[in-house]
Amino acid sequence: MPVAEHDGVSLYYETDGTANHDTVAFIEDIGYGAWQWGWQHAAVAGPFESLVWDNRGTGRSDAPNGPYSVSQMAGDLDSVLADHNLRKAHLVSAGLGGMVALQYAKKYSRAKTLTLIGTSADGSELQTEVREQLLAEKTPDELHESLRPVVSEEAFDAGLENLVEWRLEGDAELDAQRAQFDAMANFDVSDTLYQITTPTLVLHGSEDEVFPVEAGRKLANGLPRGDLREFEGAPHFVHIEHSKEVNDELLQFLEANADETFE
Repeated sequence: MPVAEHDGVSLYYETDGTANHDTVAFIEDIGYGAWQWGWQHAAVAGPFESLVWDNRGTGRSDAPNGPYSVSQMAGDLDSVLADHNLRKAHLVSAGLGGMVALQYAKKYSRAKTLTLIGTSADGSELQTEVREQLLAEKTPDELHESLRPVVSEEAFDAGLENLVEWRLEGDAELDAQRAQFDAMANFDVSDTLYQITTPTLVLHGSEDEVFPVEAGRKLANGLPRGDLREFEGAPHFVHIEHSKEVNDELLQFLEANADETFE
């Protein structure tokens, strides 16, 4: 089991696919385990090597006492990439993970591209009432109810038993969720986006209740090499509910910026 270390925190990660191709590293949204990338993993792990890891406080990684910071979590990411001997990696991220990716691209040199899903350059754009809806004890009922802001009404009414089961196994405990929310609340790079020149694909659902689609528009407009794709009617978990369309956009972007030509 590969484990990286950063400031005394053990960080679990795993890889799949061939190491002869570019590596795509996935960065989780707030509190959620690596299960959330199951819809992208299979698409990516063929033409690329995929790397998924558990944020501090999540899954099989250590959960030190909070508060956490996005800068701290960007350092975690660099330790994971360094442990896997990567010189460059494509970063695919959602929510809080998108903030980690933005901070990483500002401070470190390994980011080849950024894909930012349902995120913002300013953590204060997450409303207090939404934060309280997302926080959940790890019980089936609370984990199910806390999915309401991130999925469509149709998906919520369908039950989401699989997601709840995966959350019970891999999500952060409540204290670590709060520590990650603290990191998000104190993050703001909206005035310095011009410094991030990494090629970036911004993906956002028009019905995102966590970060409004306008946050995605501002983010793409503020990045020198930002490109926005909006998904009409899609919720925060756009990469889950609209996985085929998201994967098509993602693979096209990754292949256009890869070292090899894909047929």
